[in-house]
Amino acid sequence: MTVNSKIDFHKLSLGSFITSCTFIVFLAGYIIRDEEVFPYKYFVTAKEGFGHVSKQFSGELPPHYHYLDQSFPEVTAPNPYPGLNLVTKLATDDLIVADIMDAQGNTLHRWELDWFDIWPDADHLHPERAPKQRPGTTIHGAVVMDNGDLVFNYEYMGLVRVDLDGKVVWRLPYETHHSVHLHDDGNLWVSGMKFQTEKNEFIPHIIPPFWEDTILKVSPEGEILKEWNVPELLRKNGYAGLLHLRSIPSYETEVYNLDPTHLNDVETFPSDMKAGVFNPGDVLISLRNINAVMVFNEDTDEIKSMIIGEFINQHDPDFIDGNTISVFDNNQGDDLNAENFKSRILKFSFKDNIANTKEVFFEGSGKNPFYTQIQGKNQWLPNGNLLITDSLSGRGFELNPQGEMVWQYFNYLDDEKKLVGRVTEVQRLSEKYEKIFSKD
Repeated sequence: MTVNSKIDFHKLSLGSFITSCTFIVFLAGYIIRDEEVFPYKYFVTAKEGFGHVSKQFSGELPPHYHYLDQSFPEVTAPNPYPGLNLVTKLATDDLIVADIMDAQGNTLHRWELDWFDIWPDADHLHPERAPKQRPGTTIHGAVVMDNGDLVFNYEYMGLVRVDLDGKVVWRLPYETHHSVHLHDDGNLWVSGMKFQTEKNEFIPHIIPPFWEDTILKVSPEGEILKEWNVPELLRKNGYAGLLHLRSIPSYETEVYNLDPTHLNDVETFPSDMKAGVFNPGDVLISLRNINAVMVFNEDTDEIKSMIIGEFINQHDPDFIDGNTISVFDNNQGDDLNAENFKSRILKFSFKDNIANTKEVFFEGSGKNPFYTQIQGKNQWLPNGNLLITDSLSGRGFELNPQGEMVWQYFNYLDDEKKLVGRVTEVQRLSEKYEKIFSKD
């Protein structure tokens, strides 16, 4: 009995020791994670590095590269609207670039915009969100200024202005993303967000942490002139109910819970456009996660027009004229058969601030595939043509008013023309920029 008791005592002691060690390790890990103390940043880096290496060994492509598994039609009626193109994209070797290209696809000027060269000391970012390896982020939203400088978003990382040689003019340490719009007066309108870790009076039902959307008006010198809080804007206009609408697809549940509205476009009414329902001073915004597009006045903050639920996870609404807007409808997953997924360009006509007609200007089909689950842009050109960015297919294409393709570009990265890099935007520049970039 004495020997057996001794054995039981040793087993009990060993079990207690293992339990104590496990508890201490767990407690230490909990403190390191929540308080972000040493060696927290090394754990984060190791985790991301392991994920990167495992993808390389498995042969899986990074999310910004894609093999085309379908054929696209050739240009049927070549007659693009004149002008150069600003193309923001991922090139080979995880390189972020912005190219000035002619209609034949020749690169006249290139900015190589490596995050780690341009913003190596970004202390405004949470350690978990700071890039660890190339590309680290993408460019999403960019404009060329009158003197040829480039202003662009590092997606969710910040706003940057560089000159023709790629030298930094200024950096705005604010988590900007998705869109940059250059108004006629030279000011910039940008989508922004703030990462909130505490309860918020404008979204009191959302448990932190979450991202709170903001609208920024920024001077050409990089100074924030005015800031709007999107949940506050909705609530003060009597639309608090929209803050309780959240798309929650099973594959993105956590992301959508963290991102209740997801502002992805801000544009102003052009001062030279004939007024109608919409006027100078009106601002057009898109809130993807509640499938809503709305127009508010920048002086009064009054929401004067709104469309809800006519599209799914849309992007890039544009003013076409004083009574009409278009919307890039990603139409994300609105079919039980994935082969039938198709994005659309919709036009809405307004009367008395209410959208009274809807037209499908263009949509994808088996003969002419067009579907990008995320991202995407469209730009109406002065002659009535429409320039579309099909982001995940790595292409841009232009349609005439009859819906015929008059121009097309692919960001091919291999000789077989199968591998493409993601294109976040193809943007036609006005003729004044030809003098600047023809020197190159």
